[in-house]
Amino acid sequence: MSDLANPIYVFAVLCLMVILAVYAGKTKTGSKFGAALLVIVFTAVVANLGLIPSASDSIPLYDGIFTYLAPLSIFYLLLGVNLNSIKKAGAPMIILFVLGSLATALGVLVAWYVVSPEKVLGEDARVIAGMLAGTYTGGSANFNAVALEYKMQEKGILYAGTIAVDNVVTTLWIIVTLAIPTVMQKFWKTRKVSQNTLEAPIAEDERIDFRSLIWLTFMGVLAYFISEKLSDFFPQIPSILTLSTLGVVLAQFRFVNQLKGSHFLGLYLVYIFLAVIGAYCEIASVIELKSIGTTLLVFASISVFVHGVLIVGLGSLFFRDWEMIAIASQANVGGGTTAMALAETFHRNELILPAILVGSLGTALGTYIGFAIVAFL
Repeated sequence: MSDLANPIYVFAVLCLMVILAVYAGKTKTGSKFGAALLVIVFTAVVANLGLIPSASDSIPLYDGIFTYLAPLSIFYLLLGVNLNSIKKAGAPMIILFVLGSLATALGVLVAWYVVSPEKVLGEDARVIAGMLAGTYTGGSANFNAVALEYKMQEKGILYAGTIAVDNVVTTLWIIVTLAIPTVMQKFWKTRKVSQNTLEAPIAEDERIDFRSLIWLTFMGVLAYFISEKLSDFFPQIPSILTLSTLGVVLAQFRFVNQLKGSHFLGLYLVYIFLAVIGAYCEIASVIELKSIGTTLLVFASISVFVHGVLIVGLGSLFFRDWEMIAIASQANVGGGTTAMALAETFHRNELILPAILVGSLGTALGTYIGFAIVAFL
């Protein structure tokens, strides 16, 4: 075995790429791209320089990460979804968020019939539609859940291209949601919805301790085993969907809530997974992305545009609180973190916690919506 194909060496390089991406993502320039995309780019460069294996000479380590670590990352991220606490967000925010989720699904369907992506992407178009529906409902965990079930991660260039397009559209939507209140108030004066005053949550000490580590490891491995066994008996139910459901159910128990580090553990595994995606990106195949990239960009843009039109239109019928509508939309498309940042920008401190909580709701719903879209198409 060549030293460059040694799994220990390769894994060390993947870990280093994650470190570099996280640090680079905190710089002024890097923050525009995000650590998730940067880890793909950094690893792609290393792989194309021949320092680690790429798609054409893939090694068993990559398959192991796709098979085990990637599903476990989704499970650990879902352990932070406390459905009982989401009611604290208040009915207006929850209603807007659910409307936004339905608007996302409809947006993807509209984009499908307008763009006809299957003409360019073939059978992969259905899966990508589900991935985008999932991520524009609740974030990357849902994006990865759909992708893993259909082995899209093995199509490194296409997968990385979809992530890049998603990143661009999400960034543009942050700008749009910042502008929504200003633009809409010119036509209809805002009518702020009364919310129970909620303080922003105090950041919990997420440093993982030994007790949390042994329990998280046990639960992750057992949940994975159960999901695989159930898929043997019910092959029509994707194992990743079962694993996601187990994560959401376990998250409702107080004992699980008290375990520290599940979010960071899940996030780290996601980055390792994305690093392998980067390794699958070979320069020789990038040329093929020209027409595909345009199709992906138009498809994603129309999906989010329809979502925006619907959530603003329907939201105005019920509440006409333009800032709350913008925050709810951002919770759908960008997730709880960017929605929280938007609430802070608007000086709506009472909406900071609801933004985070409905973002968690999106993480719970997104995978189901993603799979539903794939099945429908």
